Amino acid sequence: MVRASLLAALLLALAACSRDGALEPFAESQVPATLTPRFYPPEGWAWGFIGVGDKPVQRYGVASTRRVPTAIVVIVPGYGETAEMWFETASDLIGAGRTVWVLDRAGQGGSGRYVGPRDLGHVPSFDPDVAALRELVRIVIRPSPDTPLVILSHADGVVVALSAVRAGMKVDGVVASSPRLARSDPARRLLGAVRRSEAAPAGWKPWTRETADDRAGGATHDIWRGLVGQAWRTTNPDLRMSGPSLGWTKAYEVASRLIETGARQTRTEVVMINATGDAEALCANLPSCRTEAIPGAGAALHLEADRWRAPWLTDVEDFIATRLEARRLAAVSADQSKP
Repeated sequence: MVRASLLAALLLALAACSRDGALEPFAESQVPATLTPRFYPPEGWAWGFIGVGDKPVQRYGVASTRRVPTAIVVIVPGYGETAEMWFETASDLIGAGRTVWVLDRAGQGGSGRYVGPRDLGHVPSFDPDVAALRELVRIVIRPSPDTPLVILSHADGVVVALSAVRAGMKVDGVVASSPRLARSDPARRLLGAVRRSEAAPAGWKPWTRETADDRAGGATHDIWRGLVGQAWRTTNPDLRMSGPSLGWTKAYEVASRLIETGARQTRTEVVMINATGDAEALCANLPSCRTEAIPGAGAALHLEADRWRAPWLTDVEDFIATRLEARRLAAVSADQSKP
């Protein structure tokens, strides 16, 4: 019954989107001819959509190990990223025995858009992202009591992940890779009061083939991984993304402040890798959070050269291993307490 309701909601959402092709969700991306197999979709990769209420649907992808999975990892990308940019990392995690899900952010990647043009990132708030993540876990994934579930977030994705945990999503832990919180800007707040929230900021430019790739933008040192995002966007116009709207930036600020004020109520294990500034301060206020440093790395650790990416992946796997052990010990303790 639940799955039938979800399907009905999805069909209605797709019908609504079809009135304006620029706003439609997008799956089945074409693999760029310039990429090598390590950047291809993991074996068995499948796409799906999830919709909450009357909001545009969000795209997710999933693949799993051929063995019984030892853990579930849900990846929450940062602004402007698509699930395709995480294929290599997903394959690594699947090879280690995990089931991997990637949820495209609201109004980005293959998800439906709130406004046009398609490459203008806009949401009225971060609530749709939070609701979609919670429902993906609760209704679609439905993890068993024996399988730990870990959220792997990147950049501003940490705000979505921790907001969902604070709202009651049950997970075993959160990895925050290069976490970023928004800074308050009084001048921008005044500007936002004058202009429509879905408007682009002054100087906004649409995506073009000349838009800097991740290496040119300083997010990674690796020439090949730095080209991955650009390759997917060049081949698949529906995935293209430029800068955010005024409303998206405001929503990011509001969600960041709520996370900071509610830090003590965010009760789950968290590790932040290469946290700086406000994110590092947030970690200090969370009930159970620690930081790891990988000096010299760019912000896109999943796309970094092996010198930095290898220790990052080890940190991620080590955290998953601690969650597995915590589950095992909890099960042993529960058995011993039985009469």
